[in-house]
Amino acid sequence: MKYEISQETLKSEFVSDVERRSQQNVRSCYQCGKCSAGCPICFAMDYTPNQIIRMIQIGIRDEVLSSKTIWLCASCETCSTRCPREVDLAAVMDALRRMAQEEKVNMKEKDVPVFNRIFLEIIRRYGRLYEAGLIGNYNLNSGHLLKDVFMAPKMFLKGKISPFPRKTKNIREIRKMFKRVKKVEGR
Repeated sequence: MKYEISQETLKSEFVSDVERRSQQNVRSCYQCGKCSAGCPICFAMDYTPNQIIRMIQIGIRDEVLSSKTIWLCASCETCSTRCPREVDLAAVMDALRRMAQEEKVNMKEKDVPVFNRIFLEIIRRYGRLYEAGLIGNYNLNSGHLLKDVFMAPKMFLKGKISPFPRKTKNIREIRKMFKRVKKVEGR
């Protein structure tokens, strides 16, 4: 693939939008590749983290927002820690995921957004992770109905997961946080 780089692409709205949403100066990246070299998930991505940054810099919006990379990023912040230009790439990936969801982009990695949505809903509801609920809801919503069904009894018997959710004591505080985030995001 070839892309023409011009003053217009370097000043594109996409770059500005990503920078505003992530609060990061992605234009400062000079492509050293330390982020990609340290990324533990890089092997599964369609574009490496530094390639995503470069694509943002030259304004390739559609490919970035539809890439698997933004959904596979675990936000472990290894890339952010290694960056000599102090670009918090995990914050950039978070911003890209929000943009892709808002724009209802046709994503290559369809299961990760389902997982993220269910995970956050369980945290909002109980204030902590309820593994059995996460697994069950994820499998139902992603179409993997019987994927883990044979593992569940063993995990219940060994005490690895509980069949019943437990709420945290400060559930009201957790729900207030979720409301504040929705307010900040304008939802």
